[in-house]
Amino acid sequence: MDYLWTPWRYSYIAAGAKDDRCIFCDAAAAHDDRKTLIVFRGKKTFVILNRYPYTSGHVMVVPYAHQATLGASEPETLAEMITTAQRLEGTLETLYHPQGYNVGINIGRAAGAGIAGHLHMHVLPRWIGDVNFMTSVGETRVQPEDLTTTYERLHAALNP
Repeated sequence: MDYLWTPWRYSYIAAGAKDDRCIFCDAAAAHDDRKTLIVFRGKKTFVILNRYPYTSGHVMVVPYAHQATLGASEPETLAEMITTAQRLEGTLETLYHPQGYNVGINIGRAAGAGIAGHLHMHVLPRWIGDVNFMTSVGETRVQPEDLTTTYERLHAALNP
C-alpha cells in the first residue's frame, strides 16, 4: 500500500467532525477573504478557491443564502451564479489559457456534493493531457501552483 502524507488536511477533517456548521457561511461571515480564499464578492454570490482543487484555478461560485437546491434559491441568485461563471471563464482564459472547462453543480450527497446543504457551482479550467501518470496510476493529483499564488492571481484579476 502506498501512503501520501497530507497533514494539512487534518484541520479540514477535524472541523467537519465537530459540528454541522457550514464552511461557506463561515467563510463569508469571517470577512477575512485572504484566509478563507474568497477571491471575489458579488451582491448575491461570492467566488472561493477550492482548498483541494482538481486543477489550478478550481473555484466555486457560492450564494450567500444557505440553500441546498436550485428550487429553493432566488432567481436573481441563480442568474448571478451564471453571470459570475461567465466572468470566471474569461478571467481563467486570460490567466491560465485552458483548453476547456468543467462547470457543474452537484445537488445532494448522492450526486457527489461535498457540502450538500449549501448550493455551489464548480468552475475548473482543463487542459488536454492534464491527467498524468500520478492521477491515472497513483490516484494522486499534482498541482503546479500553490493556493496562495492562485488566490493572488484571481483576486487581482477579479477586483481591478
